[in-house]
Amino acid sequence: MIVKDIENVELKFLDLKDYQELKSTMKEVYKNIPDNYWEERQIKSLIKKFPEGQVVIKVNGHLAGCSLSIIVDYDRFEDNHTFQEITGRETFNTHTEDGDVLYGIDIFIKPEYRGLRLGRRLYDYRKELCEKLNLKSIAFGGRIPNYHNYADTLTPKKYIEKVKRKEIHDPVLSFQINNDFHPAKILKGYLDGDKASKEFAVLMEWDNIYYEKPSKKAAAKKKVVRLGLIQWQMRPYKNLDELLHQAEFFIDSVSGYRSDFALFPEFFNAPLMAENNHLPEAEAIRELAKHTDAIVQKFSEFSVSYNINIITGSMPEMKGDRLYNVGHICKRDGSVERFEKLHVTPDEAKIWGMQGGSGLRTFDTDCGKIGMLICYDVEFPELSRLLADEGMDILFVPFLTDTQNGFSRVRHCAQARAIENECYVAIAGSVGNLPKVHNMDIQFAQSMVFTPCDFSFPTNGVKAEATPNAEMILIADLDLDLLRELNQFGSVRNLKDRRKDIFELRRK
Repeated sequence: MIVKDIENVELKFLDLKDYQELKSTMKEVYKNIPDNYWEERQIKSLIKKFPEGQVVIKVNGHLAGCSLSIIVDYDRFEDNHTFQEITGRETFNTHTEDGDVLYGIDIFIKPEYRGLRLGRRLYDYRKELCEKLNLKSIAFGGRIPNYHNYADTLTPKKYIEKVKRKEIHDPVLSFQINNDFHPAKILKGYLDGDKASKEFAVLMEWDNIYYEKPSKKAAAKKKVVRLGLIQWQMRPYKNLDELLHQAEFFIDSVSGYRSDFALFPEFFNAPLMAENNHLPEAEAIRELAKHTDAIVQKFSEFSVSYNINIITGSMPEMKGDRLYNVGHICKRDGSVERFEKLHVTPDEAKIWGMQGGSGLRTFDTDCGKIGMLICYDVEFPELSRLLADEGMDILFVPFLTDTQNGFSRVRHCAQARAIENECYVAIAGSVGNLPKVHNMDIQFAQSMVFTPCDFSFPTNGVKAEATPNAEMILIADLDLDLLRELNQFGSVRNLKDRRKDIFELRRK
């Protein structure tokens, strides 16, 4: 078939009126296989049980290809099943609407229409149907029709490996691999009479990255998450109540936009040190730490009353006689979790005597898994990679920088973390100055949200950015499904393509 002769290509549901043309096409396609066509009663049964699963491609009104499938409860079958077992001896009684896997029964293109990528259209339809029906995966036993030419010298395993490395071309297996299906297992004695494949088949699978396991809970996991970043103005406050009043104003503001998260900067409560400015810096920050419990308690109340998850930035906290830089996640379900700054800056250690923490982990929220790193921590790429390996979707980085040089370090490292870990990264800092607080004189910040750099994301990897050095809020919507798609089908796949055969990253 020459492309210029094509007037119309249609993807349609299979109709029983197509049967005679379907039968003659199958005889042509499977001429080397006995009993090489479906009987009319079988096609009728498939259409009745699962009409959406049976489709044909027509070119200029003539049948050019076909795809047949059923839904099965895959746990009922062993991985080394046969075609007869999976199809209920071709009765298709194994089909069930309560199943979790779309199983391919047959797919073929008439020889004269090959080379037009019509098979890709059929596979794409199966993928879209799998996603639409919220099924876990697609599976089928794929023939290896060229294997008989190599059976004397290669095992099926070696044959598959050579096809994957493109040292051997197999018209079926090569095409399936190119369409994102991966070999899962060799099936022996899968299809009776398939002499070309020596009755071997390859269990091919395609995982639905959008699959959601049915839940008995009323709440559904969100796919689009809205962030509210608070670019906080450092200004004098008379007391703790006044600072909390200002914090509530911003929480109310971002909650009004139905944000799922509010992110505060590192040491946003530093203005309260002004009352202890007569003390040495190390003593003044320890006095500030006495407010931390009260602030966390109040933020937890805000998170419930405003229905928003609040990341409290970070605040000083005493554990015994040691000083740490600690942040908290106040969830809207009323629970509170904490995280510690792991790498303190030389200035924090020298002037305040601050210690680095030891805990690193992701946190489960109603909007997916999130990670937390405080300011300087984001400049150490190993930390976020460990979090990415735990399934982190969004990395939050509260920061405090006095100069543009310091901000640039945080900003560029944060963007690198988004690219290399295929996640979103949100950074929020403070602006202004505190002339009456030692070691907190000036601030420079531009709060931002970073994304990976691929076709589904902004070309420069910046989802949203605040005006530099201005008090404001920044709202951004993040589509978590885009991360799943990037991980599987991105132009580059930083997580999947790591050479774990020559290096590894592990925590002690």
